[in-house]
Amino acid sequence: MNARELALAVVRDVFQPPGSSLPERSAQESLDYRARKSGASAQDRAFATELAYGAIKMRRTLDWYLEPFIGSRSQPLPPAIREVLRLAVYELVFTRADVHATVFEFVNLSRRHGHRGLANLVNAVLRSFLRDQPPEPVREQFELEEEYLGVRYSLPTWLARHWMTVFGKTTEEICAAVNRPAQAAIAVNSLKTTRDGVAALLSEKNVATRPSPYAAESLLVDAPGSIGALERESDGRWWPQSESSAMPVDVLNPQPGEATLDVCSGRGNKAMQIGARLAGEGTLLCIERDARKAPILERRLAEAGVAAGIVIGDATGELLERGQRFDRILVDAPCSGIGVIGRHPEARWKKLGTDGERLALTQRAVLEQVARHVHEGGALVYAVCSTDPRETTEVVDWFLARENFERGLIPAAYETFVTRDGDVLIPPGIDGRDGFYIARLERRR
Repeated sequence: MNARELALAVVRDVFQPPGSSLPERSAQESLDYRARKSGASAQDRAFATELAYGAIKMRRTLDWYLEPFIGSRSQPLPPAIREVLRLAVYELVFTRADVHATVFEFVNLSRRHGHRGLANLVNAVLRSFLRDQPPEPVREQFELEEEYLGVRYSLPTWLARHWMTVFGKTTEEICAAVNRPAQAAIAVNSLKTTRDGVAALLSEKNVATRPSPYAAESLLVDAPGSIGALERESDGRWWPQSESSAMPVDVLNPQPGEATLDVCSGRGNKAMQIGARLAGEGTLLCIERDARKAPILERRLAEAGVAAGIVIGDATGELLERGQRFDRILVDAPCSGIGVIGRHPEARWKKLGTDGERLALTQRAVLEQVARHVHEGGALVYAVCSTDPRETTEVVDWFLARENFERGLIPAAYETFVTRDGDVLIPPGIDGRDGFYIARLERRR
């Protein structure tokens, strides 16, 4: 299996045809599985990743390019041939392709996944495309701005419209940015080392880093492909974590000696941040709903040298004793995840515009449940990797109208991200960051 056929297998795993009995995988899961099974070389894997991830992300734009050359047909093209054409056009438009080799390889690929007639069709479409050299989409071709943005940057129209509402004039910059590589980062464990020490160690391995101007433990890594290898040799001294994902703990600012609760802990990145900041003093309790994640969470905390209790259960219900109180609580709530679509090529096509409304019910229930466990004068930080007002400001405003809390001060470093309401809103994609919303809420005395 060469790189192009590997890319085709990944795309077909992600977009299963109707009625398929095959398991649907994420792009990363499929790539790992297919590359391992085929024994692909590192070079073929890298090229297949570029093609598959790019064709998945740019799917809507690729279909726009292809439509004039395919047109209306009495019989739809077989799904595999559609994917071959998308991959081929992606390679021709978005990479430095050897056009003759590209056409030759994809025509052969269509023959293996179809028949001679389909291979002839693919050949004709690609040669017509090369002959006409169609330009990229321009505004004048669309009646609505959100339709232009959706086609130009390969996004669902509802998502382009949402960002227009929230971010206004910077929307096109965001749409372009989420198609560029996300900024890689690691969080450094201050229980075991220092940020400068890790930076020096990685520099010796020819991995360039720079400190985040926001989260004190975050190092931005200029070689994203090295992150996996770095984690394997970290021995709990650091772990992969995006800069935006590290910001909620920085805003929470837990101090040694305090009692802290981490709600929806997942694999434990933020719990390890909190534990490192507690410096072995105080207590940390984690709540995680998924029992399958609990052993991973426990192992990673132990590897990092962080002592913490773990409660397995649904945080929308009462899991703690009524009188139990914490100085600080972090709620990294389940959300639509539209702030991180740049990291997951298929995410933009798997999410729905109604996700925010549905998940807001869970987010409100979690906040309502944990509010009673905050000491007077204590802080609760609510964070989601979403920019949808239904999951962000509307949830917080609802909470403040019901509970004896008020918005707290945000660290000065975040001034450029602070909204009129006093919360932190990170635009997706800009400078490689994930989109995030962070609100600091303090219980009145």
